[in-house]
Amino acid sequence: MKYTFVGVHDSIAYIEDDDVMITDGQSALDLMMTMKYETNCNKMILEKESMSEDFFVLRNGIAGEILQKFINYQIKLAVVGDFSGYESKALKDFMYECNNGNSIFFAADFEEGIKMLEGACIQTIEGGTL
Repeated sequence: MKYTFVGVHDSIAYIEDDDVMITDGQSALDLMMTMKYETNCNKMILEKESMSEDFFVLRNGIAGEILQKFINYQIKLAVVGDFSGYESKALKDFMYECNNGNSIFFAADFEEGIKMLEGACIQTIEGGTL
């Protein structure tokens, strides 16, 4: 796994790997904890290809399980890539709702992913924002 820091203050980890890195909740948690330990970074960009194709089939619950881990551990995530090949209305609605939130984003390209993450607020335990 290779990562580089991007964004205005190099506060976003762009994680590159040719293999599928996230297949379930445990692999997502492993990636998050590795990145948190190695970099103390709480914002990440992953290529769409880093996610198992099962992630994009909502009825199996994998996307919900994985994204809940990111939300629970307060890690912001942007998944970047070409999503036009997915026909599911439910998936398109899901991505739209995520993009209107503050934690998980689906972006067409790397630059858009950076902008989305830079606009996301980080919550503290007290409920304030940084």
